[in-house]
Amino acid sequence: MARYHFIAENRNARVSTEITGYTVSALLELFDRSCDESYLEAAVRGGDLLVNAWDSRCSAMPFEWSANGELPEHHSYFFDNGIIARALLRLWRTTGLQQYLDMAVCCGESMSRDFVNRRDIHPILTLPGKTPVARDARWSRSSDCYQLKSALAWLDLYEVTGNESFRSEFEWTLERSLQTHAEFFRHEPQKQRIMDRLHSYGYFLEAILAVSERPEVRQALEEGIEREAGYLRAVRHEFERSDANAQLLRVRLWADAQGAVPLNEDAAAQEARWAAAYQMESDDPRLDGGFNFGCREGVLSNYSNPVSTAFCLQALALWHDYKQGLPLADRRSLI
Repeated sequence: MARYHFIAENRNARVSTEITGYTVSALLELFDRSCDESYLEAAVRGGDLLVNAWDSRCSAMPFEWSANGELPEHHSYFFDNGIIARALLRLWRTTGLQQYLDMAVCCGESMSRDFVNRRDIHPILTLPGKTPVARDARWSRSSDCYQLKSALAWLDLYEVTGNESFRSEFEWTLERSLQTHAEFFRHEPQKQRIMDRLHSYGYFLEAILAVSERPEVRQALEEGIEREAGYLRAVRHEFERSDANAQLLRVRLWADAQGAVPLNEDAAAQEARWAAAYQMESDDPRLDGGFNFGCREGVLSNYSNPVSTAFCLQALALWHDYKQGLPLADRRSLI
């Protein structure tokens, strides 16, 4: 799946393995809700691409893929590996096909072997040498609490394989994230970049839903939801991402369903409206029904974004379930 579609230029960005992972999870979500086999067939095609994208020469998952192997950069991201592993695990649960579980394990082992160091987690490695890429102020090039969402892959793999090392890696990352998450926004001095931080802080909040029965996690969830909601309302009129609304809405709904944090229904309703406003109508099937990436000072972005679409569709479906009095899906279905 392309990282995004340039609307005005009518072209796709390069194929991203991370975004393909998100897409596989989204297609399986649609299959679970509709029983439409075409969604499952598409998810299998995406899963097969991910299995074939694995670079066996250096035992790593590249962050981009091309049919001829030509790419401008050769990197592997810790975050991408976790998203891909979770997607492949969900595909394995649905199909029972061993190759998806095997590749999920490969990604989880690479996360442990190649990215974890004595102090934290390297965000990016060059391939094939697996040399850490220099870090900078951008959240995606730092080691911080957002990485916990990908560390969920370790917890999921532990539940499937019984391998204690996977559980230990998750617990270590959780402990570190709980210690540092409150400082996450202080690392961004530029107000115009706070919205991007909201997106990545949402990953942390999504991840701790997995252990929301723990008192310290419930406190972090309650504080984090308020922090996320406050920043969102403070900056959205200048720059807003559709996915940030969807992430906060999902966290609110699951935290309430798990008995961790009572739902602020008025705030949730606002976030549902804000997310839904980005859904597009178009004669172009590549755009119709998808979600725009966001809006800056009243002007929609030039990007149709697969991740924004996946997050918004799931959040709005969960909101519909809640309003209808239906039980919410298990948190493992989190895209």
